[in-house]
Amino acid sequence: MISKRAQLLSPSETLKITALAKQLAREGKSVISLSAGEPDFKTPPHICNAAIEAITDGFHGYTMNTGMPELREAISDKLKRENQLDFPADQIVLSNGAKQSIGFTILATIDPEDEVLIPAPYWVSYPEMVKLAVGVPVIVKTTFENSYKLSAKQLEKAITKKTKALILCSPSNPTGSCYTRSELEELADVLKKYPDILIFSDEIYEYIVFENEHVSILNAAPELADRTVIINGFSKGFAMTGWRLGYMAGPKRIADAVAKIQSQETSAPSSISQKAGLAAYTGSMKPVEEMRKAFQKRRDYIVGELSSIPGIKCFKPAGAFYVFPDIHHHLGKKTPDGATIETSTDLAMYLLEKFGVAAVPGDAFGEPSGLRLSYAASLENLEEAVKRLKAGFDSLS
Repeated sequence: MISKRAQLLSPSETLKITALAKQLAREGKSVISLSAGEPDFKTPPHICNAAIEAITDGFHGYTMNTGMPELREAISDKLKRENQLDFPADQIVLSNGAKQSIGFTILATIDPEDEVLIPAPYWVSYPEMVKLAVGVPVIVKTTFENSYKLSAKQLEKAITKKTKALILCSPSNPTGSCYTRSELEELADVLKKYPDILIFSDEIYEYIVFENEHVSILNAAPELADRTVIINGFSKGFAMTGWRLGYMAGPKRIADAVAKIQSQETSAPSSISQKAGLAAYTGSMKPVEEMRKAFQKRRDYIVGELSSIPGIKCFKPAGAFYVFPDIHHHLGKKTPDGATIETSTDLAMYLLEKFGVAAVPGDAFGEPSGLRLSYAASLENLEEAVKRLKAGFDSLS
């Protein structure tokens, strides 16, 4: 009765851990969740006020399937102004979140048996989205020593006659790593030799970069524009997770194909959310900068604390709001009741159930030696979480 397509998919491990943490909290247990990729800040007031005004003004109807022309123009202007990228409004499609944007982009371009290269650690949904399109996710394992970034040599080795696309995420979920311009240039030099390979560049964390400015692969190699899709949205940088608003910007043929799928699946995103998005891209960026500074302070704190735990290695991520420490030293150890921590999933469940800290196991991201911790939580909660984590790791023998 259930389709083979649905049976191929695995549920999101991130959402699973988050749901379990909420369940334990409802049962009265003290839980600090470092699992969800959600800023703990409120949406900036000027954005909220734009939505309220849209409601009171009666802006309640459907918009164009691809989104409000004014917002697509604002996105086009933003891409040119901030990113030096040229995407006319008719090459932009708004959707119900960046997740939908990349999902529909994959559905619009991937055929059965097409291979899609996905560097690991990867965001949990990438391989599942490829499976949903009946494509073949090809996982390319990266290393802690290279901050979990794909090298040109690894890319070249992974390409086959069936390779249809490469997914890049910078800043990265789950590692927080950011590709430099020179690293992207090296990847681009490989891709230039294979003109039929598409590039899906997920840049949803672009406003949360700490040391340097965000760099897109199209900044490093503008000549790839005819086969590159930029995925972005409002959830992370503007703390607008619940507004469900994202977009893709890409070649006209791909934008048109995405729009066709969207017209049959969901149509345009909420009109109210689109008005909020317009305010985000045309209003003050001061709240975004304040959030970025807060995230940087939290990052510095948690990296320092995790690095002080024996057996834990943790590099300082350049962006996003995650750390992805190497915990392999603790695999194989035993808990006080004699259970063996065989996997990062075992470790995550142990830390949640016994010490009240929710983290996402590296297994979910294709890297069994890691553990994703979100520092999109207050510094007070992070301090308490660190105490519990230290106690948890110290209890293993």
